[in-house]
Amino acid sequence: MSKLVRLSEERRRRLDAVCFTRPELNLLLALYSRRVKRGEWRDYAIRQAPGMASFTVYKSALDRPAYTISKFRSGTLGKGGEFLVSQGAKRLLQAERIEDVVARLDHQLKLVK
Repeated sequence: MSKLVRLSEERRRRLDAVCFTRPELNLLLALYSRRVKRGEWRDYAIRQAPGMASFTVYKSALDRPAYTISKFRSGTLGKGGEFLVSQGAKRLLQAERIEDVVARLDHQLKLVK
């Protein structure tokens, strides 16, 4: 059975989608590869949901997420920006630019036991 798809509705749905741009994804993957090289991170996942996209990193494939970097539709988070870094339910950082997020995560001090 055929399904009728209205092009105007499909275009509107695609315009509402939030995703990482190629330069943003390049920055995230570069950060991820540096942390993998240091032995801190081992896995990642990219997820797209209505109104947001997220890049989640794991210390191992069986662990809970170490960090989630989310990009929201402009204006969703208020004045703080459209990028949010969280650790579980805890909000760590909110920024307008992905460069600020990557710089902050890249220069975090590693705790020594």
